[in-house]
Amino acid sequence: MHYNTQQKRLPLPEYGRSIQNMVDFALTIEDRAERQRCANTIINIMGNMFPHLRDVPDFKHKLWDHLAIMSDFKLDITYPYEIVQKDNLNSKPEKIPYPSTKIRYRHYGRTLEVLIKKACEYPEGDEKNNLVALIGNHMKKDFMAWNKDTVDDNKINDDLMEYSGGKLQLNETILRLMDARLAAIRPQRPNNNHRYNNQKRR
Repeated sequence: MHYNTQQKRLPLPEYGRSIQNMVDFALTIEDRAERQRCANTIINIMGNMFPHLRDVPDFKHKLWDHLAIMSDFKLDITYPYEIVQKDNLNSKPEKIPYPSTKIRYRHYGRTLEVLIKKACEYPEGDEKNNLVALIGNHMKKDFMAWNKDTVDDNKINDDLMEYSGGKLQLNETILRLMDARLAAIRPQRPNNNHRYNNQKRR
């Protein structure tokens, strides 16, 4: 009995030993036309193993890439697609630089700091007031996500002034805008008075 641990390692184990044996057999076929027909048959069998992926873009292309990989790029056939290069299999993508800027309050996040900095550059007026109101409500939402207790407007105002260097604060106008925005997004409670009156008339 031959155990899998004693056999050649599979390049793509998800296809199993039987598909790998088919690929190995295709490598031994001397006639190019017959070898091409064998490769097409193997591709069809591989595709039938994953029917839920048939509608995925480039699915067929990936199958031909996998066939090339399983044959160690030694299968001399006409590929219908430009297959992946062997040298590109082990290449690693370039590292993405991670931002090293320090976040003052992690529960507010970096994006809020950028918004506050942008709001400081706005001229005084309704547009700036609406933006600050939007920032204030966003700060309250982020604060509640980390602190389950109730949030005080004074706390949000103190944090906003600290972030903006004293350039922004929650005045009465902005607080009214914040309340109006919250009222607009709150779900309306169903009014049952109409149903009650209809039942009473009956």
